[in-house]
Amino acid sequence: MSAYVSAFELFSIGVGPSSSHTVGPMRAGRDFAARLREAGTLPSVARLDCALYGSLGATGIGHGTPDAVVAGLQGHTPESVDPATVRHAWTDWPAGSDLVLDGTHPVAFAKEHITFAPRTRLPGHPNAMTLTATDAAGATVAEETYYSVGGGFIRREGEAPQVATTPFPLQYDSADELIALCDERGITIAEAARLNEQALRSEAEVAAGLDAIWDAMSACVEAGLHADGVLPGMLKVKRRAGLIRQQLEAVQAEGHRELPGEWLGAFALAVNEENAAGGRVVTAPTNGAAGILPAIGMFWWRFLADVGLGDGNAVTPYGELVGSALLGFHAPTGEHADPIDEAARTEANRRRGIRRFLLTATALGSLFKANASISGAEGGCQAEVGSACAMAAAGLTAVMGGTNRQIENAAEIAMEHHLGLTCDPVGGLVQIPCIERNAIAASTAVTAARLAMRGDGSHYVSLDTVVETMRQTGIDMSTKYKETSEGGLAVNVIEC
Repeated sequence: MSAYVSAFELFSIGVGPSSSHTVGPMRAGRDFAARLREAGTLPSVARLDCALYGSLGATGIGHGTPDAVVAGLQGHTPESVDPATVRHAWTDWPAGSDLVLDGTHPVAFAKEHITFAPRTRLPGHPNAMTLTATDAAGATVAEETYYSVGGGFIRREGEAPQVATTPFPLQYDSADELIALCDERGITIAEAARLNEQALRSEAEVAAGLDAIWDAMSACVEAGLHADGVLPGMLKVKRRAGLIRQQLEAVQAEGHRELPGEWLGAFALAVNEENAAGGRVVTAPTNGAAGILPAIGMFWWRFLADVGLGDGNAVTPYGELVGSALLGFHAPTGEHADPIDEAARTEANRRRGIRRFLLTATALGSLFKANASISGAEGGCQAEVGSACAMAAAGLTAVMGGTNRQIENAAEIAMEHHLGLTCDPVGGLVQIPCIERNAIAASTAVTAARLAMRGDGSHYVSLDTVVETMRQTGIDMSTKYKETSEGGLAVNVIEC
C-alpha cells in the first residue's frame, strides 16, 4: 500500500462552500442514484429520504449540504454542474414537485424528506448520511449510508477505507521513505510524483491535467478579485478582495511599488469568498482551505517566477529522470528550443513551475490524508488549513529551488504551527473565521518556505512526527471544536 493520492483526486474541481459538506454529499447522492440504475431498481422507486448525521446535520444548512444532496440525486457532478444549480436546489424546492432521479426517473420529494440529526454520530465518521429509496407501497428498495471523509472523498458503509490500488512505481508511507526513494534515484519530490502520475496517464495528459487545475485556481482568484457585494447567509459578510484589489492597483497607478504581501492576502480572500458564495473552486485539499495553494501559486507566478527557477534551468540537475520539458524540470534549450517569442517562453516557464508546485504539494499532501486527516469534522481545522499550509510551503520551496530536505522542512514548519487549530465556523457558514484564516495561513506558508530555504534541510522535528501529532491531537480534540459550530467562535459571536 502507498500513501500516494493522485493530484487529480487531491485537487478536484468542484463547487463551494465545503468539500466535506457539499462536494462529498453531492457525490454520495449521485452514487446512490447510479447504483439504483445499475441494479435495475430505479423504475420502482417512488420516494427518496435522506438523514444527515453528526457534523452534516449540525452545519449542513450553512454548508449547502441538502442542496448538494438533491443535485447529486438528480445526476449532477461537482466537476461539471453549474454552481447556480446547486445553490438553491433544496432551499427553494417547489412544493409538490417531483425529483428527477438520475436525470431520468421522477419520484415524490419534499424538503421534509431531508432530516437533520446533529446529535447522532455514526461510528464510521462524523460526516455521515443515509439515503433511502422506497416503492409505492413504502417498502425499502435500497438504503445506503455514506461517510464524507474530507476533501470530497466518500466511503460507503461496509467498504474498507480507500487505499491506493494503482501499482505506483514509487510507493511510500512516510516523508522519510519518500526522501529515501528520491535519494536513491537522484530525483526531486515533484519528479517522484510525476512518475506515479504516469502510472495512470501519459506525460502529456499529466501536464494538461495540472494546467487545468491551475487554470481553475487562477480563474477563481480572478473571479473573487472582481466581485463585490455580500456573501449568502445570516452573517451578511461583505466581500473584501475586490476592494483590496482596487486599493493596491491605485497604489501602483500612483507610481509606488507593488506590495506582494498584501496581494497574497487578497488572493486568498478572493478564493475563499468565491467558495463561501458557492462558486467554482478547486478542493485543495478541502474547500475550507481552498484559498491557500492558489494564493501561494499566484504569489509565485506574479512576483517570484523570474527569481530562482527563472528560465527553468537554474536548478541543479538531479539525474537523468529530471528533464521533462512538459512538467518543467528543465526548459528545452539550444537546438531543441521551441522558436517562440519571449512572452510565450515566460508563460511556458511559469507553467512548468506551477506543475512542479502542484506535484510537490500532492506528494506531501498525500501523507496528511493517509496518516492523519484532511477532514475538519474529524481533526479540526488543523487538518484542513494546516495541511494546505504545509502543502503550499512545500510547493513554494520546490519552485524556489529548494532541496528535498528543505521542502520537507518547510512542510513541517507550516504544520507544526497549526497544531490544535479548531474548526468553529460561526453560524455553520464557511466564512468566519475561515476566509481570513486562509489569508493568514498563506502568509505562514511563505514564512515557512523562507525559513527552510535559509537552512540546509536538517531540523529537530520531522514532518512524520508532526503528522502523527496532528492525528493524535485530532483524536483528543473535543467534538464541539470539529466543524459542529458548538464551540469556540461559533458560540461566542453574536450571529445577527
